[in-house]
Amino acid sequence: MASRRRFFLVYPLIILACSLLGGLYAPGLEGAAASASSDDDVSASVRDFTKAYALVEKNFAEPVEGDKAIYNGAIPGMLRVLDPHSNFFDPRAFQALREEQRGHYYGVGMQISVSRAGTGKTIVLEPFVGAPAYKAGIRKGDTILAVDDKPADNLSLSEIADLLKGPRGTEVKVTIGRAGHDTPLEFKLIRDEIPRDTVPPAIWVRPNIAYIKIDQFNENTSRELEDNLRKLGEANIHGLILDLRGNPGGLLNEGVAVAGRFLRKGQVIVSHRGRASAEKPYTARVGNGKYDYPIVVLVNNLSASAAEIVSGALQDHDRAWILGENTFGKGLVQTVYPLTENTGLALTTARYYTPSGRLIQRDYSNVSFYDYYFRKRTDAKNPLDAKSTDSGRTVYGGGGITPDEKYEPPKLDRLQKAIVRKYAFFNFVADYRGTHESKIQKGWQPDDVVIEEFRSYLIKNNVQFTEAEFAKIHDWIKQQLRLEMYSSALGGEEARRLAVETDPEIDQAVAAMPRARALLETAKKVVAERYAEASRK
Repeated sequence: MASRRRFFLVYPLIILACSLLGGLYAPGLEGAAASASSDDDVSASVRDFTKAYALVEKNFAEPVEGDKAIYNGAIPGMLRVLDPHSNFFDPRAFQALREEQRGHYYGVGMQISVSRAGTGKTIVLEPFVGAPAYKAGIRKGDTILAVDDKPADNLSLSEIADLLKGPRGTEVKVTIGRAGHDTPLEFKLIRDEIPRDTVPPAIWVRPNIAYIKIDQFNENTSRELEDNLRKLGEANIHGLILDLRGNPGGLLNEGVAVAGRFLRKGQVIVSHRGRASAEKPYTARVGNGKYDYPIVVLVNNLSASAAEIVSGALQDHDRAWILGENTFGKGLVQTVYPLTENTGLALTTARYYTPSGRLIQRDYSNVSFYDYYFRKRTDAKNPLDAKSTDSGRTVYGGGGITPDEKYEPPKLDRLQKAIVRKYAFFNFVADYRGTHESKIQKGWQPDDVVIEEFRSYLIKNNVQFTEAEFAKIHDWIKQQLRLEMYSSALGGEEARRLAVETDPEIDQAVAAMPRARALLETAKKVVAERYAEASRK
């Protein structure tokens, strides 16, 4: 198989708990001797593994599946002791990774999941606008009963997804259950190319202030960004809100291209170096075309890897004002190595550094992988890794990107948490649309009748609350019902626009735009003064 390597900033969704072990050898003669000794140790370990596997295969109580022992056991077990981001992909996972990188696949175009009502059924989370499933009339909240007459109850999510995918132009029959319908609905869908855009359409949130969100970084992200800027008319932009909240990262080169789009040509974006690779800097190849509008970047604790490269580069060059929470703190680069049998290995091969030279990787020693990924993190920073931005502001490594201005989302109270855990808005709206014939129009608001129906739904589903608790969050309930109804009846794009229009953090970003402009102007003056002083010497 061709050994085509890709730099990819991996952020796995499934993490097994394990602590970090390992170290590096120093170069030189002593290092060479240690390396030779290490090679002997590895050979001995491989022989021991082969003996152990032969014993297991021969004597285990049940027949041993080779793929399961190697793909699910030996290789992941080896990677687990290295770092939290090295990862092995079996054939199905590797195919999904490549589809994610390419930004498209062939199928019917809908996101599915296990029922949020706790029934174990497979439901439609969202049909993608314009995809075959959407055009045929499949709805958010529908239950998938069968695919090509194969009952879904007997299939896993991945098996159902595999059945829905297939060559372009081929037919697949999907049997659907829907609230309010006594008999199943059958849809015959023709598979097509399903693009998965990472940059949704840009929005004007105020006159001349644009909002652009990047969901992740795949092979098309920088092109999609360029398309959005062109459609807006970049000369009309007097301020930009760049939303990287929840962005888990993706391809390194695409992160570099996005950051470079807002910097001056030649400015350093990031550099990386590893044990087997010399330091490699990445610079802005095209530059911003002299568009120096102020930028506010939104981040949170799920903004990781390539998203941190972008926010770190713009912060170090004082090109953007960073607003939100500390980012995840992933400063490791993975190289993806295709292996035999359509499998792949994402191996950490380098660390990356922001333009000022800081390493933003969080410490993962002495913590489980579960804690590393999912536990609440404090705003950690490494006081020994203090660097300066272009204008002389102090920034730190060690704990992700620290925002210039903090924003913490409002905390949910007890009843709000109970409603969210029950997926009450999703399930209520699915039932409501199945039992009400009225067409939902743009501008729809839940009236007192709908609010009362939702209240009764909560009681029916054993959500305990007092009248005072319900009254306290009345406005929040109304807003969440409106968002969910927009998403279900009008599509994800209309729901996204409504969410942007009503997001208090975006309001704060608009208010921060003068600070972003002041930062940009100060950095220009400082850099110009340094250049003039250097010219006099």
